Amino acid sequence: MIDIAVYNKEGKEVESLQVDEGLFGGYVRHTLLKQAIVMYHANKRVGTAATKSRGMVQGSTRKLFKQKGTGNARVGNARTGKRVGGGVTFAKVARDFSKRMPKKQRALATDSAILAKLLSGSVRVVDELSFDAPKTKDFAILLGNLNIDRSCLVAISEYNENLYKSARNVPKVAVMPISDLNAGDICNRQKMLITKDAFMTLINKETEN
Repeated sequence: MIDIAVYNKEGKEVESLQVDEGLFGGYVRHTLLKQAIVMYHANKRVGTAATKSRGMVQGSTRKLFKQKGTGNARVGNARTGKRVGGGVTFAKVARDFSKRMPKKQRALATDSAILAKLLSGSVRVVDELSFDAPKTKDFAILLGNLNIDRSCLVAISEYNENLYKSARNVPKVAVMPISDLNAGDICNRQKMLITKDAFMTLINKETEN
């Protein structure tokens, strides 16, 4: 069992929760986690870099002058890569770098990422996380009260516009509902801040599965 402290906005511990490691797979599957991270990084690559090959540039295919006897270097047609305005010999083409993983593997990788954060003590559970109006200063004070001074992923039960607008100008902080959590976003940040409601919803969801 893992003991998780629940804090209020002032950074004071108000209660404690116990979480069974078995709900998140029992242990961290590092190989699967690495595979998922590689997939998420690959899927962010655009892959639109391209250059014109010899067949894409305009020009005649006739050999410019005979092979020998002119004193010039041997050269082919005007579209060769050896001449200015010619095509690239080994031209780059647009590529699709995307990778895929089965749904169950992605879910298991997400569980391993959450469990790794729990075991390392990088998860902060707050009893309530709401703002009457967008206020970046108040959100920054909240992070300071919870000793979060690095990159952080804020997980909530449902979309909250005031919270999102309060956090969007804070560097290296991302806010997302628990339904959108994935191994890539979790492992890409040092800390994870989650509301108690969202955390209990996550645990109940794992219990049902």
